Amino acid sequence: MNSNSHADSSGSPRIKGWCPGAWRPMTTGDGLLVRVRPPLGELSREQTLALCEAAETFGSGLIELTSRANIQLRGMTEATWAPLMEFLVEQQLVSDNAKIERQPQIMLAPAWQTGDDTHTIAQQLQARGVELAEMPGKVGIAIDAGEAPVLSDSAADFRVERSIEGRLLVRAEGYALGTAVADAEAAVTLLIRLTHWFMQSGGEISRRMARHRAPLPVWASADMPPAPPGSKLAIGDHGAGRVYGLAFGRVDAATLRALVTPRAVSHVRITPWRRLWVNGATAPVTAGVINDESDSRLLMDACPGAPYCAQASVATQPLAQRLTPHVEQRVHISACAKGCARQQPAPVCLTGRNGRFDVIIDGCADSTPQVAGLNESDVLDYLESLGALHL
Repeated sequence: MNSNSHADSSGSPRIKGWCPGAWRPMTTGDGLLVRVRPPLGELSREQTLALCEAAETFGSGLIELTSRANIQLRGMTEATWAPLMEFLVEQQLVSDNAKIERQPQIMLAPAWQTGDDTHTIAQQLQARGVELAEMPGKVGIAIDAGEAPVLSDSAADFRVERSIEGRLLVRAEGYALGTAVADAEAAVTLLIRLTHWFMQSGGEISRRMARHRAPLPVWASADMPPAPPGSKLAIGDHGAGRVYGLAFGRVDAATLRALVTPRAVSHVRITPWRRLWVNGATAPVTAGVINDESDSRLLMDACPGAPYCAQASVATQPLAQRLTPHVEQRVHISACAKGCARQQPAPVCLTGRNGRFDVIIDGCADSTPQVAGLNESDVLDYLESLGALHL
């Protein structure tokens, strides 16, 4: 996840702790970046086509999916941002109330059905959004109330899941156990109370629940484990549509338009796994997307890197393309120590620093490297010596 930051004199990123939004764009290496948060993680066919038009008319035509199921438009200028916002509001892709846009990110398990607990809780939470505490911009809420959680690896600070006993469960990040509740309304009420407790107990300083050291209040005792994790949406046919993968989370507007042009398409669900679930799609698309779950590009987590990111000193995408045919395990390539593309440890992590790469094994972008200061060819040679590449 991107945030507004700069590199200090040591080459390390200085993070200011907020995320770009539609009403608060961020300056990057290729212009302004605008982030769109699809309501309930879903876009109608008409909204998706409008998003493609916006990307081409006001930006570079490049569209990105984030690890929090948001959409990023790149390449806007100071002159094109205002008409872009007018267009996005008109298409109901962005609220005309900037304060509403600053409410915590709500991420839904993508396979929700109308009227199920995930959908009901999300709608009630949106309706009561003004009751949430004002929290740091990175704080997010995951609504994942299906039979088994699927968002456990996705960044969130508070979660609604299904307990091992099948009950609704509210869990704070950093805790293995959560608090069982009776129904959707009780889950929303407890979430709201927890956001106020978070801020009253030092959340402005810790900024994320995983770093929060205050013990949970007695009225939110963590004593119930969540159900075992479920499976993410696999690429291919699913329900009344089809799931497509996006290499490195990117797609050009023309390709996305081709996905949703058929009249049978009704809507698109955005996932945090760089996949799109297109309802009504019936066939593979041969260009610009991934149609095979075994495609090794799905093992690569790569941020935009240079020249797209203003603080990146390395280009990540070419190295990702170069490594893709040779990997059999997950590889994270990060242009800096922030690790925007992946928050969890990876078997291999390559972090850019001062124009070169540090190699980290079984760690995150900010972990201590095993070896530092390699160029692209050195990286391949080193990974080959470790047996980390399939050549």
